[in-house]
Amino acid sequence: MSTHNSIFKARLGFFIIGGLTLFVFALFIIGKQKNLFDPVFKLTTTFYNVSGLQVGSNVRFSGINVGTVDDISIINDSTVKVDLLIKKDVQRFIKSDCLVALGTNGIIGDRLLIITQGGHNSPIVKEGQFLASKEPVETDAIMADLQISAVNAVVITNQLAKIMTKINEGHGTLWRLIQDPKIANNLDQTIVNLKKSSKGLDQNMQAAKSSFFLKGFFKNKEKAAQKKKDDAAKEREKAVKEKIKNRNK
Repeated sequence: MSTHNSIFKARLGFFIIGGLTLFVFALFIIGKQKNLFDPVFKLTTTFYNVSGLQVGSNVRFSGINVGTVDDISIINDSTVKVDLLIKKDVQRFIKSDCLVALGTNGIIGDRLLIITQGGHNSPIVKEGQFLASKEPVETDAIMADLQISAVNAVVITNQLAKIMTKINEGHGTLWRLIQDPKIANNLDQTIVNLKKSSKGLDQNMQAAKSSFFLKGFFKNKEKAAQKKKDDAAKEREKAVKEKIKNRNK
């Protein structure tokens, strides 16, 4: 009987010790995640809509978890105040012109806050300082835009289908252009005539340049064009020399 009591007491002791160890371990993990054992400082920001953000959500800076959301409170009908607890050892990296934006842990994960990078010469944030926020793009608005685009795509597809049906049935000018050989031949002949006309125009221009009455006019045009090219070349050369001169100063 005493042997059974000893075994029972030993098991009970091991059970209590294991439970206490598990409790301490869980307390340590939770405390570490919530920054209960690290020195922290407080920052504040406001949003128009926090989009499901909760107390205890992570705060990230440069992709690293640096704090948690401490409190969320409604100030008025258009402003929600959010208090952040940030690790003290990253305070020197957060500048006063940093922005706070809402993000998501993964594609459909929990909401979190992201502190963006600030300017190199900006002062470091102080305890309790307010940081400006960047309002998120709502998922509902994106889905509404996608739905409108999908509806427009369906309308365009239906219209193209009707056009192709009419073409296949032999209706419209486009079908005649594709199927009627006479129209194709006429187009080919038109292109040939245009080429001949262009060649004839070139010949007429050459004859005009050789004409006694117009030779002087064309020479003056050529001289003016050449002078324009020479002036442009001189300006470029002058600019290059000026640039070299300024560089050597």
